[in-house]
Amino acid sequence: MEKLSPALDLDALRSFVAGIECGSFAQAAMQLSRSTSAVSAQLKKLEMQCDAALVVKQGRHLELTHHGEMLMSYARRMLALNDEALRAVKGELLTGEMRIGMQEDFGESLMPGILGQFKRHHPGLRILAKVERNLALQTALDSHQLDMALMWQPDTPSRGGKALGACQLEWIHHPDLDISALLASGEPLPLVMFEHTCLMRNRATTALDQAGIPWRVMFVSHSLNGIWAAIQAGLGVTVRTHIGMPGNLRNETQLLPPLGKLGITLEQQKTPGSNQTAQTRLAQLIEEALSGFTH
Repeated sequence: MEKLSPALDLDALRSFVAGIECGSFAQAAMQLSRSTSAVSAQLKKLEMQCDAALVVKQGRHLELTHHGEMLMSYARRMLALNDEALRAVKGELLTGEMRIGMQEDFGESLMPGILGQFKRHHPGLRILAKVERNLALQTALDSHQLDMALMWQPDTPSRGGKALGACQLEWIHHPDLDISALLASGEPLPLVMFEHTCLMRNRATTALDQAGIPWRVMFVSHSLNGIWAAIQAGLGVTVRTHIGMPGNLRNETQLLPPLGKLGITLEQQKTPGSNQTAQTRLAQLIEEALSGFTH
């Protein structure tokens, strides 16, 4: 009788994937509600089963070995299939359609990864995503063109929605742009902004007016990509949060007035035709992902 190959432990695979995604097995242990020693033991078990080292430590971070990269690809597929099978057996496999809108800051950085994960877990659910500014998202919600929307919260909110925390607003510029010299020259501070009816533009100009700092809008863009391109070219200063900020830019905290925080809200339709179960599960993923950015 042919000897059967040992089966890989799904719990150990889950710890392995979580450890790499979190950057450390201590963080993975907290996420999985297990002890660090238990997660480390599971990794050793996997390495024994595979007869190969799967990770190496580089400074404070973990990196996959060649064998670890190979196993990671299989591990994600095995875990996704396992989770899908359980949901199907329990009658929890989501189907139908869900329409979600998101403000550009989230749509260009945070949400693609969340939606990709959600789609892998619920392949039978059709997701329609729309990236827009706040006003367009509110209009789409009011006309029932969207089931849910992730937006910046207006300073004077006029509707419901779940508050997901707040992000610090920051003055952002290229390191080569000398803010100190600009202010000393007495010339108006060059701003890179969206057109009117922008929450962050209003915050910026109000703060500068109150501080007695002259300003002028040097560059107007209709897209967030345009904002970042102009800032990286050194054309001026903008106001955003840390979400999606390119790594080669910096924030100014000493020379320019404080801007406060801007809240994030998740609006959801409660109409009979909306997919409430899908909305609830996606909302949980969004809230978890934002927890590292909000206060």
